[in-house]
Amino acid sequence: MHELNRRGFLKGAGAATAGTLLGAKMHALTVMQNEPSKPVAANDHIQFALIGAGIQGQGDTKFAVQVPGVKLVAVADCYDGRLAHSKELWGNDIFTTRDYNEILARKDIDAVLIATPDHWHKQASVDAMKAGKDVYCEKPMIHLYADGPEMIETARKTNRIIQIGSQRVSSVIYAKAKELLASGAIGQLNMVSAHWDRNSAMGAWNYTVPLDASPETCDWPRFLGSAPKIPFNAEHFFQWRKWKAYGSGVAGDLFVHLFSGTHFITGAHGPMRAMATGGLRFWKDGRDALDVMLGLFDYKEGFNLSLRVNFVDGGEESEGLTFVGSEGQMEIAGNSVSVSRVPQPKAPGYVISTYTEAMQKRILEEYKQKYPPQHPEGAPPAGFEKYVAPEGYADNYDHFKNFFNAVRTRQPVVEDAVFGFRAAGAALLGNLSIERGSVVHWNPETMKIA
Repeated sequence: MHELNRRGFLKGAGAATAGTLLGAKMHALTVMQNEPSKPVAANDHIQFALIGAGIQGQGDTKFAVQVPGVKLVAVADCYDGRLAHSKELWGNDIFTTRDYNEILARKDIDAVLIATPDHWHKQASVDAMKAGKDVYCEKPMIHLYADGPEMIETARKTNRIIQIGSQRVSSVIYAKAKELLASGAIGQLNMVSAHWDRNSAMGAWNYTVPLDASPETCDWPRFLGSAPKIPFNAEHFFQWRKWKAYGSGVAGDLFVHLFSGTHFITGAHGPMRAMATGGLRFWKDGRDALDVMLGLFDYKEGFNLSLRVNFVDGGEESEGLTFVGSEGQMEIAGNSVSVSRVPQPKAPGYVISTYTEAMQKRILEEYKQKYPPQHPEGAPPAGFEKYVAPEGYADNYDHFKNFFNAVRTRQPVVEDAVFGFRAAGAALLGNLSIERGSVVHWNPETMKIA
């Protein structure tokens, strides 16, 4: 006697999925980057400055200057070599300084891009907003939880625009994922699994130290700021993410991107509680930031988020998010989002082989009356669809385009200080859980540790 049960259904659905993959639906997302724009009036140009011209700062600026009607006019950094290179990149007329206050004092600068070490994010942002500048601040928005409320309140009081730099919230891929989830493409969401693995010295923050690094070429006291006062250390200066005094570890560097994407797609404000673990497994080079970290986070919206960051995974660098629903999965990988749909049967199935034949017959008759066949060919059809961004697409550009448009129009940005605090605050729960050795609770509405 044939028995219909969940295992049989999934086996049939799996076969259907394999068959469907042969004719998978592929969709190319339409985007227009660097599109022809109407001429920008001379009095509508935005002049901005870069504060923190390291790897991220210079990379960000290369996208920012591509936005029509935007001009870089000044750069601040604590290393002379990066100030000199800024002139090589963007012209000798660029004003350079070690002291960003000289930039904030200029009336011809409308906005600043802050890409300093994490421990300077709050102070540089607050100083800039109080000086009347709009701010694009790299992630994570905060280094300490106390940073968040001050940045939010300063933006409110000064009526300044502030955009946090987790560019995925401006991505067409994430926008499509948000649309797919809201449409019920995978049913009811119950779990999100995200990872970001690296396997190289550069991936693990061992950035090259220039040969001329010294107290003469590096403004060490200014770099330290609020951090503990120690003698000049070139590794601390150029590889600052390896130490908690300046950075936020893998949580602030990578977890925060995964939180930003998850919050944007789901509409959730943040987790209610978190538990994390990790350690220094490989990069035992004097750093105090972990190289392996795992976290579990519970959301009131009814789903769990599991995160993994690994600097010693033995494979290529990879990043991805998988959204698991009641009727399928949605996966983001690179510049694509795909949906594997496996609709669940309305009938629960049955297991009756251990009962008498008479009882089996009675159960089967009642079952057929209650659950008449709806798919005579077998399991419900499964489906697979994939949406791909055009070759060369960069969400960095779209994020800056959104920011500079807000500077012009005074309309809200896609990632304001509240969004940025909720993403960074959620990420840093992982650090806090490891420090305390316990589960930690967070109120995503009030943005406070419970």
